[in-house]
Amino acid sequence: MVATAGSSVEVRLPSRLGFEKVAMGTAASVAQLMGFPPERIEDLKTAVAEACINAIEHGNHLNENLSVGIILSASADELEVKVMDNGTGIEKQPPRPDIDRKVHGEEDPRGMGMFLIQALVDEAEWVRDSKGKGSYVRLVIRLDREHELGRESQLDKERE
Repeated sequence: MVATAGSSVEVRLPSRLGFEKVAMGTAASVAQLMGFPPERIEDLKTAVAEACINAIEHGNHLNENLSVGIILSASADELEVKVMDNGTGIEKQPPRPDIDRKVHGEEDPRGMGMFLIQALVDEAEWVRDSKGKGSYVRLVIRLDREHELGRESQLDKERE
């Protein structure tokens, strides 16, 4: 693992769909440097993409004059990602989606982003600015040291 604890990376994106891929790539690079396993990096990429798309569509209403800010903060055992927009935020969590109804076309297939984010990361928090000057989602994904040590031990055994 590369020493990244205390490191912070900031990215500013235009509110244009497609640019969420820049945030995905940046988050994946930081997570890889921290030693996250590939499957957790994929979870993180999906969660970051969903958060950025929500910020672009719902926070900034696809207004390309506004930007989406992303701050990735690495500590010894977790990566925190904040995705910030100029919107007012959400007042309350939407109801849990009915996957079966969506799959069978009985409900709009959209509207799964927040549910998906919560399923993929260890913590997800949506925060409204008290002064009405924007909002952000805070995602945390933890590096499971015991899992990683067990995996390294297994790799060592396979090499013997």
